[in-house]
Amino acid sequence: MPARLILNADDFGLTRGINRAIGELHSAGVLPSATLMASGAAFDDAVEVASAHPALGVGCHIVLTDGAPVSPPDSIPSLIGADGKNFRLSLVDFVQALLLGRINEDEIAREALAQVEKLQRAGIHPTHLDTHKHTHLFPFIARPLLQIAERCGIRAIRNPFEPEWSLALNHGTRTRRLAIRLIGLLRARFEAHEQIRDGRVLTTDGTVAISATGQLTASTLGEILRALPPIGTYEICCHPGYNDGELERVTTRLRAHRDVEREALLAEVPKALSHSNAPVLVHYGNLAVDQNSAAPAIDVTF
Repeated sequence: MPARLILNADDFGLTRGINRAIGELHSAGVLPSATLMASGAAFDDAVEVASAHPALGVGCHIVLTDGAPVSPPDSIPSLIGADGKNFRLSLVDFVQALLLGRINEDEIAREALAQVEKLQRAGIHPTHLDTHKHTHLFPFIARPLLQIAERCGIRAIRNPFEPEWSLALNHGTRTRRLAIRLIGLLRARFEAHEQIRDGRVLTTDGTVAISATGQLTASTLGEILRALPPIGTYEICCHPGYNDGELERVTTRLRAHRDVEREALLAEVPKALSHSNAPVLVHYGNLAVDQNSAAPAIDVTF
């Protein structure tokens, strides 16, 4: 069985331009998965796009920083920033509060559940959980999220750690790669969570291109796809979209590059799939399929 590859677009629901790109890329056969932001400004439009593309795997992109909560702010005070209404804007501020013990784990669970249930009420059955800014790489965040996944019948979660073979490609800045390697020291604790260890919540062998966030050009994506190991299951995390006026009105550091990533997927994924040893495109809902099975994991004719 060849390698299985999840190409997942984050930020589904942030803008209608991002939603449109995700629908188009899925229809083109190059994007099997996306993760939906429950409090995204274009949430309702994203639900319509998902409904129009039933083969698209849709996860829940849990937001705990740099966004708005679904829960009433007074019910999750340890997660709320200085304005009293939204999450902390800065990831650094969030991590600092986390390390100082100022964030309540029960409130993480409450907000995560509220976000998942919003998707479910809209008719979305999440294939997996992941987090904005990969915050669940911290055990204090992963633990309640894994509990919520089990409670809600969600069978998979993103492995938020980049594999060494991907880091060795030297994408992104040296400082970012060093930070990702240091964060990688937490991987053993992630894999030790009982839900992961016992296979009750499934995951991959790692998430590729975290180091290349904001620099995922066609050249970079092509290099990653050529370096993909012949066995295993990996996710490539990407952020395609359209850099339009709506995107200008939301908080994001990825603007013009969303066009770059959209075009990179259209250019490079068909090339990778044309090879005899091509990976099988899947979404997180397919992870329970036995890799030793001769049957294809999904029908990739989206």
